[in-house]
Parts: sequence; structure tokens; C-alpha cells
Amino acid sequence: MKSVELYTSPLCGFCHAAKRLLKQKGVKFSEVNVLAQPGRKAEMIKRANGGRTVPQIFVGETHVGGCDELYALERAGKLDKLLAA
Repeated sequence: MKSVELYTSPLCGFCHAAKRLLKQKGVKFSEVNVLAQPGRKAEMIKRANGGRTVPQIFVGETHVGGCDELYALERAGKLDKLLAA
């Protein structure tokens, strides 16, 4: 399975929803809290091609986008294929 990384904030409901979906699917992920580590926000914006909102989700080197895009991949049956190594 590819590595999954999320840039999040503890105050973000969309972040919690994205993490909930990944946990339900048994996907392990790493998380960067941009409130606790504000220096990492610039890194997130660069990796997300200017995306400033959280969550920003990466599967391997692929930028998925945010929570809505993650759920859209799941509904379309494409998330499992993306996650597969």
C-alpha cells in the first residue's frame, strides 16, 4: 500500500471526516498538524500547488486534494486502486 499523508488542523471537520474514511478502510496514514507545526504550512501549499485549506491529502506522490475529492474517489471505486502499491 502506498504511503498516505494528510495536512490537517484539529479544528477542521473535513479533516476528521477524511481520517475517519481512511481508518474505516484500514489505511495507515501520517498526519501533519499545520496549527502545531506552522512552518509546515508553506510546504503544504507548495506540494498542493497553491492549496491553502486543510485537509490536503497525498497518496504516494499523488495529490488527491481535500476531503471532497477523497470521498469522490471512494464513491467512484478508484480509491482502492490509488492506494494499492
